Amino acid sequence: MTQFPEPVPLPASVTQSRLLRRRSVLKAAWCGVFLRLFVVIFELYGVFLFESSSLLLDALGSAVDMIFSLVLIFCIRIAARPPDKNHPFGHGRFEPLAGLQLGMLLLFIGIGMFGIQSYLFLQMETGRPMNPQAWMFALVPTVLFEFCYHMLHRTAKKQHSTALAAEAKHYRVDALTSLFAMIALGLGAYDPSWSLKYDHVGALCIAAVMIIVGFLASRENIHQLMDRTPDQNYFSLVQNAAKRVKGVMDTEKVRIQLYGPDAHVDIDVEVDPQLPVEDAHRISQLVRAEIQKDWPAVQDVTVHIEPFYPDDH
Repeated sequence: MTQFPEPVPLPASVTQSRLLRRRSVLKAAWCGVFLRLFVVIFELYGVFLFESSSLLLDALGSAVDMIFSLVLIFCIRIAARPPDKNHPFGHGRFEPLAGLQLGMLLLFIGIGMFGIQSYLFLQMETGRPMNPQAWMFALVPTVLFEFCYHMLHRTAKKQHSTALAAEAKHYRVDALTSLFAMIALGLGAYDPSWSLKYDHVGALCIAAVMIIVGFLASRENIHQLMDRTPDQNYFSLVQNAAKRVKGVMDTEKVRIQLYGPDAHVDIDVEVDPQLPVEDAHRISQLVRAEIQKDWPAVQDVTVHIEPFYPDDH
């Protein structure tokens, strides 16, 4: 051999899959921005007409999610930048970093609104009943968000996109909060004498959902920033891809880091101890390519070659 071997090229399908995934997430995020903007304006109009606390809290939650979608778009564009001298693992951590901040924002808003609504509920005196038509202003967002959830969930499943799956869950949560508002206002239409109390109880439920979602979103993003071990199915996917390569006799250690939309894999593969270095290097390149073909989100794979000996595990 007279020169260093060329790396094994990735098939065009890997790059196409990444581009398709990025476009799908961006499209979903922009749809979320415009849909939530419509919902916020629509529900704020209902607040102006009926002075409903439930509609106000639901509109506030949708506004926070709209900000999340805008930040997601910004982070997707930053995360798409290639690794550089100061960021050798890429820029994928921008997404969980922004997600943590928005999750904490939603958590604190929920806590504040829950406290305010609790105080108003305790201090509330008998007032004019709510308009019996107010519940329709919560029905429209409920239907829209639930429809978007199913549409995005199917796309995320087809594209194997965790980012799209997370965005789909946001639509489901938005549908749930709008449902609480609709139920509260619907009960008020059924029993006008208690409509104000129902409205405040609905607002308390929405604030509680905001607290729970904010906490869960913050925790999930902290896990990514702290390199928590991902789900076992990712390890199975990586090991199965590596073992398909001819010459790989077994795999040992596998370490996976998730950086927002990106992933990085570190794997030990065992080969024949008598194998020439050139052949072992070729196997490592093929392992990298197989893993990235099965999991296009993987930006880099570090393969450690180990000698295989029976019964040494």
